[in-house]
Amino acid sequence: MPTDGPPAKYQKTALTAAESSKSTTGRVILITGTGGFVGFHCALALKKRGDGVLGLDNFNAYYPVGIKYDRVEALERAGVYTFKADLNDRSFVDHVLKEYGITHVLALAAQAGVRYATKDPASYVSSNVSGFVNLLEACRFCDPKPRVVYASSSSVYGLNTVSPFSEEHQVDRPASLYAATKKANEMIAHTYNHIYGLSLTGLRFFTVYGPWGRPDMFAFSATIKIHKGEALKIFQGPGGSELERDFTYIDDIVTGCVAAVDKIPESVKGTAHCKVYNLGNKDPVTVTYMIECLERAIGKKAIKNYVPMPPTGDVLKTSADVSLAEKELGYKPTTPLQEGINKFIKWYDEYYKEGLTKEMSTYVPY
Repeated sequence: MPTDGPPAKYQKTALTAAESSKSTTGRVILITGTGGFVGFHCALALKKRGDGVLGLDNFNAYYPVGIKYDRVEALERAGVYTFKADLNDRSFVDHVLKEYGITHVLALAAQAGVRYATKDPASYVSSNVSGFVNLLEACRFCDPKPRVVYASSSSVYGLNTVSPFSEEHQVDRPASLYAATKKANEMIAHTYNHIYGLSLTGLRFFTVYGPWGRPDMFAFSATIKIHKGEALKIFQGPGGSELERDFTYIDDIVTGCVAAVDKIPESVKGTAHCKVYNLGNKDPVTVTYMIECLERAIGKKAIKNYVPMPPTGDVLKTSADVSLAEKELGYKPTTPLQEGINKFIKWYDEYYKEGLTKEMSTYVPY
């Protein structure tokens, strides 16, 4: 059940959080995963327009946490406070939702990564399933109930062979545990909508890239290796076929997230809103073409090592049908891949202006 106040260890941050939650729009938004890539950018965009924004992140070390702390430090300069906490800390989640009058939740926190799920499956269940249920449990006890926009993933399409991927397609054949947890999120959301009247919108992101990105994702990790002169491991499908991805620039994803926040109706008793949308670039390209874009932006050729795709959860192709998001959210991706890569490399060069003298695994901001 909800508690009357926060655990003592969190009380010292209340004043800073109160300032961060001040709003000129009537919206006070809790964003989970503000130390992460998409959460960071969404927090900046929503705060800039006048929303009250609070963040929450557990700073897990799936990838080096230095860049997470850098993101959060940048958010603090922009007026966004981030609690260091876990979604499975129910009393604290209850406190934040009630103490700061949260009207919307943008649930972006997750244990990320398709392949890592083969090494630490329990972390995916704890973060992506248990954490999500805990968040919705806290929301259902609020009065009024917050509206919830949450991150799903293009990975839910799994072994689907019909392209482009549409929200009308079946998503019952996941190719990875990560995908299974994201499908579970969608099913759990439907359940909480049906039983408790929570208003929920799910967003299926397609391979996001851009400034402040995740070091484990291809655009970022390939850039590091090209600079170092190390070979890129490029997966191939049956018969040497090339993998294709619907790479989507972060600014386009943010416009979709903001639109979802704006369009979602209030949570009500009885029938309430529950929908899922694709957010992609609707222009899939081969991984080899992505490398060519990186080479042009960096001014250096990559060393390529083609290997068979291992059975760790990757799929041959992703391709987004975004017609539903276009119609109902006004979503329209506008960033061509080369333009987005150029912006990413410009940021990358600035972020590492001292040169690659520090490994990502040891980089810390202080």
